[in-house]
Amino acid sequence: MTSGFAEIGKPKFSDVHLLCTGRQGHLFLADGSQLFDLDADTFAKFVAATNDEEVSGLLTKLGLTTEPRRICDEAPTDVPVRAISLAIAQKCNLGCTYCYAQEGDFGASPKNMSLETALASIDLLIGQTRADESINIAFLGGEPLINRSVLRQATVYASEKAAARGQKIGFSITTNGTLVDRDDADFFERHGFAVTISLDGRAAVHDQLRPFKGGSGSYERIIERIGPLLGRAGRMQTTARVTVTPTNLALKQTLDELLGIGFHSVGFSPMLASPTGRGQMDEVALQNMLTAMIECGQKFERKVMAGERYAFSNMTTALREIHRGTHRPYPCGAGGAYLAVSADAELAACHRFVGVEAGAMGSIGAGIDNDRKNAWLERRHVHKQEPCRTCWARYLCGGGCHHEVIARGRPACDFIRGWLHYALQAYLRLGPEGLDRAFGAKSRTAS
Repeated sequence: MTSGFAEIGKPKFSDVHLLCTGRQGHLFLADGSQLFDLDADTFAKFVAATNDEEVSGLLTKLGLTTEPRRICDEAPTDVPVRAISLAIAQKCNLGCTYCYAQEGDFGASPKNMSLETALASIDLLIGQTRADESINIAFLGGEPLINRSVLRQATVYASEKAAARGQKIGFSITTNGTLVDRDDADFFERHGFAVTISLDGRAAVHDQLRPFKGGSGSYERIIERIGPLLGRAGRMQTTARVTVTPTNLALKQTLDELLGIGFHSVGFSPMLASPTGRGQMDEVALQNMLTAMIECGQKFERKVMAGERYAFSNMTTALREIHRGTHRPYPCGAGGAYLAVSADAELAACHRFVGVEAGAMGSIGAGIDNDRKNAWLERRHVHKQEPCRTCWARYLCGGGCHHEVIARGRPACDFIRGWLHYALQAYLRLGPEGLDRAFGAKSRTAS
């Protein structure tokens, strides 16, 4: 196991993290997510420090302290919604062993969203935004293609409404792939969809984790059905998302196979909270996943420096976040700029809180409950989370997925910090030339 990365990533100081590449020492400053090269003497002084007060003194001497800090304790209020997800089909034809939506129906009677609810949700979204603000609509389930007619009519309606006011709009769908047809590929291409296919590895392990409700495997059916999607290289992009459990940890083999099939990119996400506890990652499994993720990352580094594309999305996402100096008090827009709509027209903090009282945010009929939204943002701010307040990775992580933290706590902190520690080192190793190759952007040199 790559336990060293998890151990090295453990917080020693609240505001800085130290790392090395070869003989060079570097400092990551949490405030603003900034990276600095240090000379040997200065690096040694930080290594020798024993507490936050000593570190603060060293930062002051280097002129690296700023007041006020970029992230304050105050939570935003009355945040306008700029993205929604529509649970247009709270039903599914698969019986995934770990599904947070309890095999697609969220623990209730299977149902489809009506066209009326879908259109009213779009009206709410557009009414929350200015014409110069981009908006996004995600179609989720269950399996959203079970309700294909509403998906298509809602997309056309939203496109026309946005075009009428000169507003940019983006669409996405997460599907199990079993119902995709050639007409879907044409439709998704025409409207520029980001398409995510849920695939959990090579055939045998995928079929074990994501069978049809009758128990038969789904892998061959999915590969057959998604052919028209993978053949497109225009506006639409098709990615694979792999949910990682203790039984499908051969990540590099999975990554290589799925890229070989023709996916635009492939990413991995650990199963941290399932309704039954089945498939959840424990400490040992997360350590093994970290090892496998770093193995994929190291191949990414080799490929990039050789001028080859290797579309490991976890790696490109981490590098972009570091490159931008991303610093945020939340892990995502859930309960703020993003809300989910259930088939019954109830609003939730995100798609994982559909039918969960803790994430209720009003309804399409009654409107957004801004008091609940504001209270949510106040409670979920990273400065209110423990042990996040004193973790060097807090503004890159944002405190972790709200649903997973509320359901299970924070079993993945060492995994997340270990991955970020590795990604920071990879960012420094790649340098401007490698980063330009990785994602074709002007690179910001660490100073």
